[in-house]
Amino acid sequence: MRLAEEETPRARLEMTPIMDVVFLLIVFFVYAFLTMAVQRGLRVELPRADGAIARGQSVQLVLTPADEILLDGRTPMDSRAAVEAAALRAKSLGLPVVIRADRQAHAGPALELMAALRAAGVSKVTYQVEKGR
Repeated sequence: MRLAEEETPRARLEMTPIMDVVFLLIVFFVYAFLTMAVQRGLRVELPRADGAIARGQSVQLVLTPADEILLDGRTPMDSRAAVEAAALRAKSLGLPVVIRADRQAHAGPALELMAALRAAGVSKVTYQVEKGR
């Protein structure tokens, strides 16, 4: 008499727990991406004046109260390097240059920065101001 052969169970790969983990990771990263605060760089107190509201992208130069120049509010640079980098980006991307000068910054470095940008061939240079009260 022959005994029935025992069937050896085959290995199975369950996909449901793997898919649950993948979807949870996707939800986590999407939620984290949407709740991240956009940090544009150093906060400056802008001078108050009336002006037109500019929309769209721009190359930003920030002038701190200590007359330090930051490209896009993040990278501290000396005046010549900041002007060259901003002019190159403005010309290649066709963007205007916006100078965000703090109220406590001296007028001399701000005007020299604008003159150097104009001399470098940047035609669209403006100052960002806070709407007057």
